[in-house]
Amino acid sequence: MPYNEGVRKTSVYLDDRQAERLAALAREAGRPQAEILREAIAAYRLPSSRDRSFALAAGFRRIDSDARPISEIPEHELLDGFGA
Repeated sequence: MPYNEGVRKTSVYLDDRQAERLAALAREAGRPQAEILREAIAAYRLPSSRDRSFALAAGFRRIDSDARPISEIPEHELLDGFGA
């Protein structure tokens, strides 16, 4: 992408660890740091904000004592006892 067409210069403040990681990624890929940042921004998606507690809100109760949300329990733990 030519730098004078459709791009705008901006500043980004990174801590030392982030700056070192960006530099390493650019070196490994053989690409400019700005290109790595543009690609990362294009791929970024906001976390889902959907309320996933609908079953509990509808009056369903969990029968286990695990305090973790079901979405955070690894699949292999959820499948225990199902012959998987």
